[in-house]
Amino acid sequence: MEDPLGLMDIVGGLVGQMGAKGGEGQEGQSSALLSAAMNLIQNHPGGIEGLLGQFQQAGLGDHVASWVGNGENQPISGEHVQAALGEDQVQQLAAQTGLSQEQTSSGLAALLPQVIDKLSPNGQLAEGGGLTGLLKGFLG
Repeated sequence: MEDPLGLMDIVGGLVGQMGAKGGEGQEGQSSALLSAAMNLIQNHPGGIEGLLGQFQQAGLGDHVASWVGNGENQPISGEHVQAALGEDQVQQLAAQTGLSQEQTSSGLAALLPQVIDKLSPNGQLAEGGGLTGLLKGFLG
């Protein structure tokens, strides 16, 4: 499968990060987290821009700008994800992944900056149609 945005590298990096903490089924957890992240981006009111707006409203505007921009991505924590998305949304995502809320928010904190960075080459967000096609092909 072609991976023009390097999302397989993102998943591999996340698997490595999670594997360093120990536990079983890391690859399945990473896949579930990636699927949840992609669903979040695709189904968010306002699309990817709306999702990024939530993080900006939670006081993470500099972080979001670093993900979209060409420099180094500023990291976020699981607590940041909880604050930006709210407990209800994190709970729904946790149900999708089969992980705890803490595991889900921490996993998304590791994954979202990388995914957004890859979806914004040259500091420009990918067009919605291209993003949807890419994500469907990747999650296929």
